Amino acid sequence: MNEKSLSKQPESNLASEATRSREHFVTPAVDIFETEQGLTLVADLPGLDREHLSIDIDKGILTLEGRSPEWQGSQEIYREFTMPSYYRQFQIPDSIDLTNISAEIQNGVLTLKLPKAEAAKPRRIEVRSLN
Repeated sequence: MNEKSLSKQPESNLASEATRSREHFVTPAVDIFETEQGLTLVADLPGLDREHLSIDIDKGILTLEGRSPEWQGSQEIYREFTMPSYYRQFQIPDSIDLTNISAEIQNGVLTLKLPKAEAAKPRRIEVRSLN
């Protein structure tokens, strides 16, 4: 995959985001694979389920944001561990078919499939003989 295919946003954008909120965000680890059909992004988001995960695309920027579930209806007595919130952004190429993106999360692992638009997929052109 070339660097232009899917590139992360400059760290300065993420650093400025941290100054706007008292909440701490963790940058999740991701693996990105490219095939002829498109891109597959696998992100490690332990502790999250689909109700606490938001995936958005705006102006060519893919944003993954996950907020840890709170213990609703309980009173905190003592805490040494808090689940982090996750935040990561990527610029996606114009060749991605935005209408057919799919996502699934299982055991805290997000798999995001970003298919290429038909026009961007490689294709073989048959040559006819006129003889």
